[in-house]
Amino acid sequence: MKHTAKKRFGQNFLIDQAIIGSLVDAINPQADDLMVEIGPGLGALTKPLMQKLKLLHAVELDRDICAWMVKDYPKQTAEKSLIIHNVDALKYDFTSLGSHLRVTGNLPYNISTPILFHLLGNVTGNVAAIKDMHFMLQKEVVERMVAQPSTPAYGRLSVMLQYHLAMEYLITVPPDAFDPAPKVESAFVRCVPHVILPFVAKDTTLFSKIVMAAFGQRRKTIRNTLKDFLDDDDWMLLSKIVDSSAKIKIGSQLRAENLSVEAYVLISNYILSKS
Repeated sequence: MKHTAKKRFGQNFLIDQAIIGSLVDAINPQADDLMVEIGPGLGALTKPLMQKLKLLHAVELDRDICAWMVKDYPKQTAEKSLIIHNVDALKYDFTSLGSHLRVTGNLPYNISTPILFHLLGNVTGNVAAIKDMHFMLQKEVVERMVAQPSTPAYGRLSVMLQYHLAMEYLITVPPDAFDPAPKVESAFVRCVPHVILPFVAKDTTLFSKIVMAAFGQRRKTIRNTLKDFLDDDDWMLLSKIVDSSAKIKIGSQLRAENLSVEAYVLISNYILSKS
């Protein structure tokens, strides 16, 4: 198919066959998996996935690509089936497809973070809905997703995603693996929802608000960024709680990037207990 990439959809089509093979190996699709691909584009992942799966769902916003897929892909049989959903992934209810869903795709970089948070909405309260996710993203975004505390890449995205997901940086992909070539390097990441949350925030809305406030002004100390929630007496009490467990680091003179996911959960639960 001759298709010109559309900037408004953030399209960059993967063309490197060796890398495509590595991505499929990393996904490791099994015949009976319930899998959905976001943004199949010209089929770089779609075709090798269909060779291994009995059923594949494809979510694609571009109507031209959907029309091509209907014509180009083999007709459905008892052994192979491709179901095309011509919808916006940001508005699609992925849980409508069933439980233990496996999600993959080369996400448009301009909306990759909103898609991740939209999918988290499908995970929260129903972990069984999504089994795992494998995505091609801008390398910088993947580095932020998996970053550890006290590193430059660690931020709000790291905390919010790591609360829900175990993540693994898998493969670095150079620009020339795509057509057209993006201006940045890409990376492939695996995200697996926690079956049991390592640390439980009693109010996830408050937890999110605390994390957002903490990272709102990264250069300030946590004492200043959370001054609307905690006073000096609170910090003293929190320090005593931490000292008694000696597992996590909390201090009013630290900055947002120095606190772990567990620390943010402890802080948000403490603030909730005050109300």
